[in-house]
Amino acid sequence: MPGQVLEYVALSLQVAKHELLLFTGFWFILGASDDFGVDLCWIWLRLTGRARAGRITHAEASVPLAGHAAVVIAAWREAAVIGHTISHALSVWRQDDFTLYLGCYCNDPETIAAAMAAAGGDPRVRLVINESPGPTTKADCLNRIYAALCRDEQRYARRYSSVILHDAEDMVHPAELAVIDAGLARADFVQLPVRPELQRASPWIGGHYADEFAEAHAKVMVVRDALGAAMPAAGVGCGFSREMVARIARLRGAAGRREGGPFAAECLTEDYELGLLVRREGGRSRFLRVRDEKGELVATRAYFPATLDASVRQKSRWIHGIAFQGWDRMGWSRGPTELWMALRDRRGPLTAIVLACAYVLLMIEAVQSLGTVAGIRVQFTGSPLLYGLLRLCLAGFLWRAAFRFAFTTREYGILEGLGAVMRIPVANVIAILAGRRALTSYVRSLQGQAVRWEKTEHAGHPALGLPSMGETARGLMR
Repeated sequence: MPGQVLEYVALSLQVAKHELLLFTGFWFILGASDDFGVDLCWIWLRLTGRARAGRITHAEASVPLAGHAAVVIAAWREAAVIGHTISHALSVWRQDDFTLYLGCYCNDPETIAAAMAAAGGDPRVRLVINESPGPTTKADCLNRIYAALCRDEQRYARRYSSVILHDAEDMVHPAELAVIDAGLARADFVQLPVRPELQRASPWIGGHYADEFAEAHAKVMVVRDALGAAMPAAGVGCGFSREMVARIARLRGAAGRREGGPFAAECLTEDYELGLLVRREGGRSRFLRVRDEKGELVATRAYFPATLDASVRQKSRWIHGIAFQGWDRMGWSRGPTELWMALRDRRGPLTAIVLACAYVLLMIEAVQSLGTVAGIRVQFTGSPLLYGLLRLCLAGFLWRAAFRFAFTTREYGILEGLGAVMRIPVANVIAILAGRRALTSYVRSLQGQAVRWEKTEHAGHPALGLPSMGETARGLMR
């Protein structure tokens, strides 16, 4: 009897394995085909010279701006990093025609004190204190800054030409203002690349961000720009024309939204949504890759989460805001290109399910291997279709790994390129956990739970380095 039970269990596992292989194989090939389409577009752009980064000289990076820029930063409990962000920006940006707006909360005196100390009375820094105790939402804080910006325009009888978004932990590039200013002369929204900095203390969790952004901001966003698709805003290193921000603010006001500004307070990815709204309002968006005289990318540098829990929380917020809230709030575009990009943006939950099934397959394989050692064997009879799917899956994985290696190597060196391939399972596990958490959070929001600013804690700044990896950061800065 026990032997019959074991054989029945083994047979059941074999049937489950067959069905899961068909399910994961189908969706993996579909996803690989999607990525392959982007790859082909990028290869064509590369061959025709349209994917090459532009260049900016030291002199061009220092020219006065066409108008006055407003740089806005929302900060809640950022005393550890906000001072470095402010002092670094004031020291490397050579223009005087910008104002740095920093939104703080009345119940966060540490951040306020750190910001005031870093500003040192510089007239280019403007502190906006939110009278509501924090944290509210990031969008709410940004809308308070926007209201202060509008009051300043009335008070000083001048109108800003652009609004630039940054986070409290960002390290800006000296040429950023010049590049964004030049880009906004021909567009309503400009996004610059984001470059996650390497962390010796977190080569796996922190490192996988470098892999993903290296490929996304050197290939995917370049393709979106070339196709003329709506451009999502990353929330950092992105600039909007003043008129476009005002137009979106009027749009929200006409719709009776309660936030009273251009940012959606009930949305977890208000920056992503703001970027897409530019296209819907008839504006033009651009993604600009530019390198300075030293060959360094004009990009926003920052440390990303270094622990599994923090990474899962951050990515679950992205999935919730982009996939679930994006579907609810933005709907679906009728244009083929926009529909393709929306499907790509919102495939996070499905990707999590498919990856979870793939790892269940690995566990079944492990159990079957133990059964084989114990003398329990069940003959596997897969169909030709299944074997064909598995071959395509293997080819697709090798293709993806090669691209991940190439883009990471290009930006961080060959050792990190090899590490990028080894970090693929880490990225998969984070995607699975984040997808599950995002779904749970979304269901709770449907039940009436209000969204809140579940921000990432920041322990260090790229301009100085984390306490445990200072020498590494200083080496990167040289």
